[in-house]
Amino acid sequence: MLASVEWGALSVFIVIGGLVTVTGIVAARWRRAKLDNLEEWGLAGRRFGTVVTWFLVGGDLYTAYTFVAVPALVFGKGGIGLFAIPYTIVVYPIVLLTMPRLWQVARNRGYVTGSDFVRDRFDSRFLALMVALTGIVATMPYIALQMYGIEVVLAQMGVPVDASLWVAFAILAVFTYVSGLRAPALLALVKDAIIWVTVLVCVIYIPIRLGGYGTIFRKLPAGTATLPGTSSAAYASLFFGSALALFLYPHALTGVFSAQSQKVVKRNAALLPAYSFLLGLIALLGFMAIVAGVKPSAKFGGNVAVPALIDKMFPSGFAGFAFAAIAVGALVPASVMSIAAANLFSRNVWRDFIRRHAEPREEALVSRVVSLLVKVGALVFILYLPTTDVINFQLAGGVWILQTLPAVLFSLYTRWLNRWAVLAGWAVGMGWGTYMLAKIHFAGSAYDLGGLGSHWTWYIGLYAVLANVVVVAVGTALAYLLGWRPRTTIAEAEYEEQLTSRPPTEPLDLDPQTAEGV
Repeated sequence: MLASVEWGALSVFIVIGGLVTVTGIVAARWRRAKLDNLEEWGLAGRRFGTVVTWFLVGGDLYTAYTFVAVPALVFGKGGIGLFAIPYTIVVYPIVLLTMPRLWQVARNRGYVTGSDFVRDRFDSRFLALMVALTGIVATMPYIALQMYGIEVVLAQMGVPVDASLWVAFAILAVFTYVSGLRAPALLALVKDAIIWVTVLVCVIYIPIRLGGYGTIFRKLPAGTATLPGTSSAAYASLFFGSALALFLYPHALTGVFSAQSQKVVKRNAALLPAYSFLLGLIALLGFMAIVAGVKPSAKFGGNVAVPALIDKMFPSGFAGFAFAAIAVGALVPASVMSIAAANLFSRNVWRDFIRRHAEPREEALVSRVVSLLVKVGALVFILYLPTTDVINFQLAGGVWILQTLPAVLFSLYTRWLNRWAVLAGWAVGMGWGTYMLAKIHFAGSAYDLGGLGSHWTWYIGLYAVLANVVVVAVGTALAYLLGWRPRTTIAEAEYEEQLTSRPPTEPLDLDPQTAEGV
């Protein structure tokens, strides 16, 4: 088997992997602080300025699976795979409207997770627990898919996959445990640099090899680059529902909460669409793979499109560089995701239900240990379950996390949501969404809801969240008729003030090199 290893590519891959490992461990000394506190380990002290936050959130959201799966969907299904581009365009106005407000109350009241906000907003530990568990369950397969991206790359180089994935897990576990959120934040700068280089070289050099973009599009099978008319509703509902869901994921909120100020969050909402441009370029690689004659593999299907294309078009040295870019692009989001899931367990399960008076040091230790367990679980998923099951389970994650929308975001703007109505809406959305997923055997994300002589094929998450919102509205109205009123205590008035008040005036970091914007 070793004779089939591409040693040139693997050598470059190992060198970059070694540098990444050292950088992740050294990150513990970057903006040095005591990491036995959950705010420091899990949110890096909320001290990241515009540039670092841009790289961190971008590195967190645009993952190795994006690099592999988006062009793979274009490769296998054609134009419908381009849904990811309008989805990432629509999401940032939503971020600009909601995330600065959520950041403010989280900063002022010391929230580490979105479930912390839900617990206080509704005075309900149980509702916060349901939101936390939803976040953990939705995140686990997402982490597994980062490992899947590494697996595809390793297989393309001819490396024994199982042992190599355990090595990748060990590297990820060590620098996450030691450095917390500082590690993926620092590595995000490295990750984005090598991914931008890889993509720009690919979209310039490969079309030259294939005769230019005009030739590429002329050689595509008829209808490949366009959207069938019957898919319009599914396409629109998929990108809109996905946009609503994206910043409900725990890892996205972790990136936002680590920012230094509201201004940083707002600037990033304006700057992050640059990644949408990058994503558009990445999607084109799927069309290039078709024209280059790349064939799906027996094990990974169309997910080999980009690695196989790179392997075919470039010498081994650059191929190793590009494969390392994909692998680092997996390690950064996997690290943030495991930290976010661990923070949810530490704050909203351990502290709220097991150790009510846990000290900050204990919270941080629990979060560190759980971050390791989460990564082990993700690795077991990818090694010992059929790969297609993991991918389909991830589709369910988007449907499920969307059901936290009323509890996390709607409640930012109104007190007129009854907690029992919100809980009932969550249950209905989760139940109906899971039912529709089961009806299609977890093999997709769109469902044909027939009725009144017509058929409506929409994104399942959007169907489910609409039912969720209806239940919340009706339930709240019934609660009002039965005498329920929002809290009007002094504490509640102070809480409302927290949503719009300015952050404390004292500096968060006295080191001028770490000031906002650096």
